[in-house]
Amino acid sequence: MGPLALMAKTAGFTVFGSDSTEGLIHNELVSAGIEVSLGEQNGDFLKSKLEDGVDWFCYTSALKDDHPELVLARELGIRVTKRDDLTAFLVSELGLKMVAVAGTHGKTTTTSMIIFAALKLGLPVSYIVGTTLGFAPSGAYHDGDKYFVYEADEYDRNFLKYNPWLAVIPAVSYDHPDIYPTEEDYKKAFEQFKNQSEQVIETSETFVADDFKLAGEARRFDASLAAEAVFRMMKEEAKTSDGLIEILNEFPGVGRRFEKISDGVYTDYAHHPEEIMATIEVAKDEARIVGKKGVIAVYQPHQNTRQHEVFNGYKDAFLGIDKLFWLPTYLTRENPELKVIEPDEFINSLSNSEVAESAKLNDDLEEKLKNYLEEGYLVVLMTAGPADSWFREKF
Repeated sequence: MGPLALMAKTAGFTVFGSDSTEGLIHNELVSAGIEVSLGEQNGDFLKSKLEDGVDWFCYTSALKDDHPELVLARELGIRVTKRDDLTAFLVSELGLKMVAVAGTHGKTTTTSMIIFAALKLGLPVSYIVGTTLGFAPSGAYHDGDKYFVYEADEYDRNFLKYNPWLAVIPAVSYDHPDIYPTEEDYKKAFEQFKNQSEQVIETSETFVADDFKLAGEARRFDASLAAEAVFRMMKEEAKTSDGLIEILNEFPGVGRRFEKISDGVYTDYAHHPEEIMATIEVAKDEARIVGKKGVIAVYQPHQNTRQHEVFNGYKDAFLGIDKLFWLPTYLTRENPELKVIEPDEFINSLSNSEVAESAKLNDDLEEKLKNYLEEGYLVVLMTAGPADSWFREKF
């Protein structure tokens, strides 16, 4: 939502909004001159803006139907949509060619790589990505832009709103059972997305993973797809792509995607078995490169409903690490009829269960992790939940 607000603002629209707490890019929004109200969302902020004129109320899928601001907006007859409609409107209104990156894993990193290389090469790109970027704002539009690079989320079928000029798909494996009841439903949605796109990149025709020197096979594969996408934009602009591999080898990473927060300490958004395996491969490679003894992982599962679907996928997901601390599941958008799976149940299902123990975000875990750091290990947290804030505060 934040990057979308940034893009709309830089495209000349008046934007304001509210949130219950500061999000990852709150400071970026304020710096861009966007008014953000924090705290209780009871409709008062929306009421205070009615005199200014409100044409469009755009809301996140995380809101429930009885949310006070959403209910008020509908009662007032304001145009109310989720983010996909506003994004599609901006693409159409600004005459942009959409480069949409979709997939279960790798889409944030691949999107960010495309943005990084495109900006370095001077391509006319606007973009939205669902994380913080150390090298640019999270969302932007510039006068004269021709392309729109977008992290197209499959949750709530968001990505089916678009007809991309170019679709990039790093990896697809079943997720979001609350939206897609079966794996077949999930795969059908991606097939529909591909059919709606003019061009599709699932493997690069021009580059291979071994062309790149980034840590982790998964990251190098993502780089090959990003390079292919930028190569096609450069070709469209009748420009050469000289130096593209070298530029992507300088990719600095992004927020929550194997993000280094201090020496030997990293945080990652991985919360699905396949994402975990990819992140661990990156962590092992990074440990080798920077001279660490091995890898210590902390994992916080996300959404109990999802855990019932992916439970069997964890068996070999943590192979190759030296220690695993398994946190209780972060609960959100739950089916109350499902039993909450406890950490020990997950651990007992692992083929390397001997390296794992259940843990909580407390002083004991902090002390154990600091001891591992002193001994020369790399520590990586994997979570889509609030453990990230605790981790940053402590380390």
